[in-house]
Amino acid sequence: MPHTLIWPILLAVALIAATLAAVTGFGGAAVLLPVLVAFFGMRAAVPILTVAQLIGNGSRVWFNRREVNLRVVGWFALGGVPTALLGGYLFAEAPLTGLTRLLGAFLLLVVLWRHVRPRLGHSFPTPVFAGIGAGSSFLSALLGSVGPIMAPFFLAYGLVKGAYIGTEALSTVVMHVVKLIAYRQTSVLTWHDILTGLALGPVMILGSFLGKRIVDRLPEKVFVALIELVLIVAGLMFLIRG
Repeated sequence: MPHTLIWPILLAVALIAATLAAVTGFGGAAVLLPVLVAFFGMRAAVPILTVAQLIGNGSRVWFNRREVNLRVVGWFALGGVPTALLGGYLFAEAPLTGLTRLLGAFLLLVVLWRHVRPRLGHSFPTPVFAGIGAGSSFLSALLGSVGPIMAPFFLAYGLVKGAYIGTEALSTVVMHVVKLIAYRQTSVLTWHDILTGLALGPVMILGSFLGKRIVDRLPEKVFVALIELVLIVAGLMFLIRG
């Protein structure tokens, strides 16, 4: 692919990804990650995605700041901080082929999970989010995207619309900050990765703004169907190509 086309494609996909995430609360990383892997390789793609997601999630926190549930975020961080560090250190040593195939299997399992997951009640206590944060942060540090698995728990807790989007986003911000510390300490996160992620930041913010405006106007099922299609295609590609 001509070098001149890389950035227009990246910016367009980042805008779509951020808008989807702002409407559904997840799916943005699943859309953006395959493109980053194609252009930069798996080892650089996850750190770049983390920087871009930090900006995107931070903007969603701002746009929904009045509805954030800080107790949920606090418990999520309690479990998520140590496992995000652990996953970040392991990512630096994990074999690339294994990571890519693991990501492919993970993306396919996400789609399966969305359709067969047990229906959660609304009565589980807030401290359960410590466990949710621990598992999600560890997987996120290795694979870059766990939003579709996190989402059912936030929704089942009773968070809706702005409260769901903002609370999930702030929890993810905490997770990404810790991951970036681990990536930087293990020399996985380079200045090129940081600058690339920052360059995607403005369109991530624009996507969050657009998503906030349309969240009540377009059917969520359309967005979810698109996300699942991308997950399936990307998952199969990663499994086959390794």
